[in-house]
Amino acid sequence: MLEAERRAVAEHSSALADLTPGRTGNLSVRAGDSVAITPTGVAYDEIGPEDVPVVSLAGDHEFGSLEASSETPMHCGIYETFDAGAVVHTHSDYATTLAVLGDPLPPVHYMVAFAGETVPVADYATYGTRELADNAVGAMERADSGACLLANHGLVATGTDAADAVETARAVESVARVYCQARSIGDPVELDSEEMATVAEKFGSYGQPSAVDGS
Repeated sequence: MLEAERRAVAEHSSALADLTPGRTGNLSVRAGDSVAITPTGVAYDEIGPEDVPVVSLAGDHEFGSLEASSETPMHCGIYETFDAGAVVHTHSDYATTLAVLGDPLPPVHYMVAFAGETVPVADYATYGTRELADNAVGAMERADSGACLLANHGLVATGTDAADAVETARAVESVARVYCQARSIGDPVELDSEEMATVAEKFGSYGQPSAVDGS
């Protein structure tokens, strides 16, 4: 069941080791009304496709012998609301620093456009709860963002697929680091909405063009 999606979760779960301490992150990939998600409490380098459980959008277990991530409610809540193909949650250092401060990540660098114009902060709620899911969804909706900081907790980011979600999380963490460093020296200058819209449009055609007719 969801063989390709379970394989994608396993292949990209190792990226969590670079973004979050211990076993605190999680990653999921959606296909229709089902979600392949990292198992709870399993070291990232030990996760194979056969270890990845599948749940419904309601969070009910559908496939696999291992228990799904404790943050399944947040992943499912995001999928219920947004047209996302994958969700990643991390406790990366600088994004979490801003989350502890309760400070959103403003557009101080164009890479914020991976997520939106800003990365908002969702109100605190206990991990693994529907309340946390609702808070994250609400913050992302209000800011029209594909990511948000979770107060006193960490970061959640979305993407079209696993690689895209991880890239968004990395971009947010990178800019969060620059922002924290800049604030320690002076007052960071923010890009305006017009420039962020321009960058977001350019991101749509970034990279190598797809091959056409074998060329």
